[in-house]
Amino acid sequence: MAIRLLLTITCILALASSLAYASDPSPLQDFCVAVNDSRASVFVNGKICKDPKTVTADDFFFSGLNKPGNTSNPVGSKVTPVNVNQLTGLNTLGISLVRIDYAPYGQNPPHTHPRATEIIVVVEGTLYVGFVTSNPANPNEKNKLFTKTLYPGDVFVFPEGLIHFQFNTGKTNAVAFAGLSSQNPGVITIANAVFGSNPPISVDVLSRAFQVDANVVKYLQGQFWMDNN
Repeated sequence: MAIRLLLTITCILALASSLAYASDPSPLQDFCVAVNDSRASVFVNGKICKDPKTVTADDFFFSGLNKPGNTSNPVGSKVTPVNVNQLTGLNTLGISLVRIDYAPYGQNPPHTHPRATEIIVVVEGTLYVGFVTSNPANPNEKNKLFTKTLYPGDVFVFPEGLIHFQFNTGKTNAVAFAGLSSQNPGVITIANAVFGSNPPISVDVLSRAFQVDANVVKYLQGQFWMDNN
């Protein structure tokens, strides 16, 4: 299992690195380990660099992706990220990684990554995955859905910024790893953003947008929207 896990992560990082040019800018030095200080007063596109003289091997190291995430939540999944916030050595390198655990019939709900393309590989279980295209130029056409059922060893790509999802169709747990072409890809879970924002989006706006009664919108806004990240 350990060897398979190592090979899986290595393949994901290699594939995602080939996509890195599409998102984060290229680094101008060997590395720029992020200063992990929330009090830093300098704001840049990314994170400010640690003094190279103080950088150690630990700045490029993360441990724990062999541990299953807790899927005991309403959506039945858990995303364990390894981006610049967990691994400061990723700063300016344009790449990150996640482990996703799924309970039986659990899902990673429809969401987008505004700054990254994602490439996913299934390690255990069976996943039904898909993404939806952006609005077509022809108003008479509809957004197109692309889906696939994935088994261990299968790989699928979700283009940058497009709404996508994964659903465990099996009766057993599922595990996948994904590489993303950004040190900080971001995530927007559609239901959470639309119905769980603070302050909430106007009921009038949402009822008109979704063509439903205002009471339906109020019901949805009253739900607890789980963040599985």
